[in-house]
Amino acid sequence: MATVWTPDKKHSDRERWVCIYPAYINSKKTLAEGRRIPKDKAVENPTHQEIRDVLASAGMKIGIENKIYSRERSKELLYRGRIRVQLKNDDGSPVNSNFPTRDSIMLYLGQMIPKLKSRSGKQGGGDQGASQSGSGGAKKKNKRR
Repeated sequence: MATVWTPDKKHSDRERWVCIYPAYINSKKTLAEGRRIPKDKAVENPTHQEIRDVLASAGMKIGIENKIYSRERSKELLYRGRIRVQLKNDDGSPVNSNFPTRDSIMLYLGQMIPKLKSRSGKQGGGDQGASQSGSGGAKKKNKRR
C-alpha cells in the first residue's frame, strides 16, 4: 500500500527524505541497471560510506539504512546501503540552497567522490599501485580462495 502525503506529514519526517542508492551514481551501471545521472558525471563503484562522507561534509542531514537496491544483482555487502537525505524544511524551502533537487545532490556526489582521500590512493599511477600491493598482499590471497 502506498503512503499518501497528508498535511500532517512533515518534510523533516525521515520517511519523507529522498533515497540515494550507490547504483544511482555508478558509472559501471547502465540506465536499465539503475544509473540516474550521465555516465561522464558518474563515479566508478561508489559506496554508501563515500556518499555519507561527502554529504555529511556538505552539511546535509542524512540517514543510513541497511537496504539493497532492488535492481542490484549482487548481494555483497559492498553494494548494500541506502542514504536518506533531507531536501526540504517543514515550510517547503530547501535545507541547502545549493541542493534543491535529488539530481543536484547526485551530480554533486559525482564531482566530489573522486576527490576523497580514500579514492586518491586507488586511482594513482603505477608506482603507487606497486607500493600498495606489497602491503596488502595477505588480503588479496584470502580473496582468491
